[in-house]
Amino acid sequence: MKTPKEIVDLMLEGDAFSRWMDVSVKKLQKGHCSLSCTVRSEMLNGHQIAHGGISYSLSDSALAFAANSYGNKCVSIETSISHLLPVKAGDTLTATCNEIHRGKTVAIYTVTIFNQREEKVSMFKGTVNISSEIW
Repeated sequence: MKTPKEIVDLMLEGDAFSRWMDVSVKKLQKGHCSLSCTVRSEMLNGHQIAHGGISYSLSDSALAFAANSYGNKCVSIETSISHLLPVKAGDTLTATCNEIHRGKTVAIYTVTIFNQREEKVSMFKGTVNISSEIW
């Protein structure tokens, strides 16, 4: 069986969007992942703040890496996010994903994103389906 790092490396090979975001894996273990990225000007919306899809996508990647880290292929089946503070170009975001529950076919995770000032900017919850297919 592959290690969590080997699995995430495989996932990132095919994940052009996470690579475009320049996501950096800070911590990884079964059921847990911390990622970071720096917000660039092309990630801003018309209000000159980060498009909501940036924190959502960072959270979604952290969820995917944490859930798949056990070796079974997992995909999200339900997600939601609350945006708490605006994010600006140059901000460094750190997303931390923690497993809340893992059953035979369903797992639940939360992701919290903080900026470089340790301010909480978003909260995300995700549910995944755990397949029998192995990485």
